Formats: sequence, structure tokens, C-alpha cells
Amino acid sequence: MTENEQRPVGLLLAAGGGRRLGGRPKALLPYRGRPLVEYVVGELRAAGCTRVHVVLGAAATAVRERAELGDCLLVENPDWADGMGSSLRAGLGSLAGTGARAALVSLVDQPGIGAAAMARVLAAGRDETSLASAAYEGARGHPVLLGAAHWPGVMSGATGDQGARAYLKAHAEAITLVECGDVARPFDIDTVADLKHLE
Repeated sequence: MTENEQRPVGLLLAAGGGRRLGGRPKALLPYRGRPLVEYVVGELRAAGCTRVHVVLGAAATAVRERAELGDCLLVENPDWADGMGSSLRAGLGSLAGTGARAALVSLVDQPGIGAAAMARVLAAGRDETSLASAAYEGARGHPVLLGAAHWPGVMSGATGDQGARAYLKAHAEAITLVECGDVARPFDIDTVADLKHLE
């Protein structure tokens, strides 16, 4: 297995339909002159993820057409409307058989979390048993590094908008928290009022 295969894979969840944004898919929101999904992929690469899997859902065809995603593996989640849990399951499922030992899970609607924070969380990983998370003033946030040994458990509990929350809560003692509040702002782009963060 090559070193590249063993490096953590970036897993970007970008399937949301932006229901509270008037149905504007979050992946296509403009940010710094390009679609938000393209920007976050660039940050994952800058952090050290040589491979990136992107989970698409709402307006997947438009995202493919408008965003320059290079050699990312694009994973379509037909059940994206069921919530983030289905996208996390689809994304982790796409890693089966790749040899990846860990996945750095990031959300497309948190552009204030960039390469510096991502790199810190990546550096906290050791092997396929690793669990690490960014923290902001001590509170767990994103991104989250999931070692491959945890993927089955995470997938079994990822329902609705829960994502990995239940699994991480149950394994809190195993998580390495990495403070990132000095290099990132963990705001979400959920509502029209949040769009000010993209200006």
C-alpha cells in the first residue's frame, strides 16, 4: 500500500438543499469568486488531503457543471433530503476498499474552518483507531477525523441530521480534542442572515 493510500482522505459533505436559504444548494453558494464546495475542497487539499471524496445531493448535476472539483471522487446521495446522516453513510461507504485508514469529515457550510484547523486535526491522527475533533473554546466541532475502525459504528448510528454525533458522544473519552478557535470560525451557513459570512 502506498503512502498516498494510507493518508487520511478528505470527506466533504455537500449535499444539503439549503431549505432555510430558500432552496439554494449550499455547495453552489458563491464564496471568494467560486462555488463554496470548490473553496472547501481547496482547503482540504491545502491541509494535506491528497484524496477528497465529495458527497453531493441537491442540484448534483449543477454542482458537477459549475464547480471545478478536479480529481475528487463525487458521491451522489439520492437520500440527501433525509439529513446529514445519509450523506455521512454514503461518504464513508465510498471509502470501502480504498485502503484509507482515516477520513477527515468536513461540512460545506462552514467556510470559516479552513486549512489551518483541518491540518491540526489531521496531525492528531495516528492510525485506523484514531478519533480526533476540532474544538472551539473546549466544545467539540468540525472537522472530525474518523479512523477506519470506527466507520461501521458511525454508519450504524448516522440517521437524520445526527451524523456522527451519537457515536462520538458514546466514545467521548477516546476523542483527541484539538483547539482551533485561534485559527478558525465555526459558524454555519444555514439561514439568509448567515450569508453575511460569505461577503
